[in-house]
Amino acid sequence: MTLKTNNKKRRNYPFKRQLNRKVRRIIFMLVAAAIATGINYYNTNFKKSDNSHVELSENHNSSGIQKDQLFSNKHQTQALAQLEKAKDQTNSRFWVGLNATVIKLLKDDLTGSRHQKFLIKVENGMTLLVSHNIDLAPRVPIKQNDQISLQGRYEWNNRGGVIHWTHHDPKGKKAGGWISVNGKKYK
Repeated sequence: MTLKTNNKKRRNYPFKRQLNRKVRRIIFMLVAAAIATGINYYNTNFKKSDNSHVELSENHNSSGIQKDQLFSNKHQTQALAQLEKAKDQTNSRFWVGLNATVIKLLKDDLTGSRHQKFLIKVENGMTLLVSHNIDLAPRVPIKQNDQISLQGRYEWNNRGGVIHWTHHDPKGKKAGGWISVNGKKYK
């Protein structure tokens, strides 16, 4: 009886060997695919070598001092009037361009699309949240008290409002928005 059992094991051994090879190949392919996916994810989301959405703009006044106030006084006055009206209308949504001062840097929002967040104050004293998508545009190197200009979409909230879409349109259908600081436009 022992011989028969041993013979069966010997007969099945080549089959098991083939099965083990197939399983190992499948596992190897899955691991290779996972590594390739991880590398692609890293290059897409974390690598900072792509500066295609950063423009150098020539914003100098006559004395040669860099100036980031890209919007005229007339434009700024109109934008501030529009924001004042929007404070009382909960369904307010519109594109706006502003000159502002960064008053506070906030923690990044890492849920879903990653966003760089900070608070700005405009000339009329109104405080707004800026939510800049850093999955679609480069992080803006700002610090407290920086003078910036930005263009984005305003949406009402119970704290004054939020400005988002401060990046290029990934589908290329809209002009998109941007943030300008220290002579560079980030979109």
